[in-house]
Amino acid sequence: MKPAAQPLVSVVTPVYNGAKYLVECIESVLAQTYENFEYIIVNNYSTDNTLEIARAYARQDNRVKVVSNAHFVGVIENHNIGFRLVSQESTYCKVVSADDYLFPECIQKLVDVAERNPRVAIAGSYAINDMGIHWIGLPPHKSVFEGRDVCRLYLLGAIHSFGTPSTVLYRSTLLRGREPFYPGSLPNADLAACLVCLEGADFAFVHQILSYERIHGEALSANLRGLNSFLIDRIQFLCDYGPIYLRREEIETRRKELLREMHRYLAVDFVNLRWKQVWNYQRGRLKALGCPIYSVGMAGAICAKLADLLFNPKQTLEKILRRTKDKWVSTVGAGAGYSAFTRE
Repeated sequence: MKPAAQPLVSVVTPVYNGAKYLVECIESVLAQTYENFEYIIVNNYSTDNTLEIARAYARQDNRVKVVSNAHFVGVIENHNIGFRLVSQESTYCKVVSADDYLFPECIQKLVDVAERNPRVAIAGSYAINDMGIHWIGLPPHKSVFEGRDVCRLYLLGAIHSFGTPSTVLYRSTLLRGREPFYPGSLPNADLAACLVCLEGADFAFVHQILSYERIHGEALSANLRGLNSFLIDRIQFLCDYGPIYLRREEIETRRKELLREMHRYLAVDFVNLRWKQVWNYQRGRLKALGCPIYSVGMAGAICAKLADLLFNPKQTLEKILRRTKDKWVSTVGAGAGYSAFTRE
């Protein structure tokens, strides 16, 4: 029997062709120590057996509800569809990406910290992945933070993020107060939502590992990392939300820092002959922000990288040999029917 005191939590899993990991994700939600939840799975016109898996669980547990889109939509829109389906009785909303999973006490711990602190709009926690702990950078001796302070730290680069969708809990009033809840279409729209919602509220953080974040080549984030979308998103957010949280001189200093970092990144791709796709992507987005990619800073970064290669011949030769070996292993492995991984 559900404890009467437990507020309703709406758990949302947007999914497209997620059959490979969906069972583990769903099982982790149903295994939560927290009992009073509804579970909404939004199938984004999948072509694998995602829908069959989701419907099988819906038949077994009446807390599971399955909605299937009539046509394919973008990843952010699929999340927003899920948010629109959240019950009017819901107090909190918890997103779980279809290739991630929650540890049993995840929802309970996040609800507890939010219930103790009525000003908390968003609560987060650590996640673990195959590379280690997804570290945010907030001080471990404190669990509740002024929202404006956290947004300032993020925009200034002092913390890495507010967390991934699978690590945070939202108050459902935030969803009902904004349409769409995730603004725009950028893949990091969840971070934009935090920057909007924390202007007049608090952010809580549970310093425990409460979820598993799966990193794999099929994930959307893998391609975005290759294009360094997350860096240019920071520039975008600085333009959009910097005036709310930062002084003018802070915005200009941070903008210069981010552009220098972008130039260094693009210089590496240029000398490694991997520049075409990345430059086309970055050039379009930087141009829209009024930051042309061709500049003295870009030329300086390329010259610095070429000088580094020229004056460190041993290191350069080792990189060339390693890259050649990786390409050979990839070709042989693919021909033999094996998966091959190459270094970044």
